[in-house]
Amino acid sequence: MSSPTPRFDFKKESPGANTAMQALEAYLRTCSIEVALIHLIKLRASQLNGCAYCIDMHWKDLRAIDVSEDKLYMLNAWRESSLYSDRERAALAWTETVTVIGELHAPDAAYDDVRKHLSETEVSDLTVAIATINAWNRLAISARTTPGRYQAKHG
Repeated sequence: MSSPTPRFDFKKESPGANTAMQALEAYLRTCSIEVALIHLIKLRASQLNGCAYCIDMHWKDLRAIDVSEDKLYMLNAWRESSLYSDRERAALAWTETVTVIGELHAPDAAYDDVRKHLSETEVSDLTVAIATINAWNRLAISARTTPGRYQAKHG
């Protein structure tokens, strides 16, 4: 089976929106959440959304900063794995809750759980990161952006 044909080039057709999305990314590079965790939650949200382009990107980004392949392989089953810290587990649970917000509506119990491991500022920054990757996923899937061409910046 061949890959679906790309539909439109978001960056070319909506340059102002692309600039705004890039500004969010610039913020995330300096926010209160460490880079590895940002990429980990982006990878998990992309898995949930089925975004091949973003899965490819964030897997490569995580490997470029030396996150273990074992941790990446186990991400779909993170709840059953001992590879993740309590902080990572809290962030992953919140990522899933916010990504499927139409189903779960970010209940108080989920917020209370993430607050046990992240400050209020960190929860806010994490939520911005989750919202950002969900927007990217929707753009990439809708545009049928071709996965596999992304090259991670090392270091």
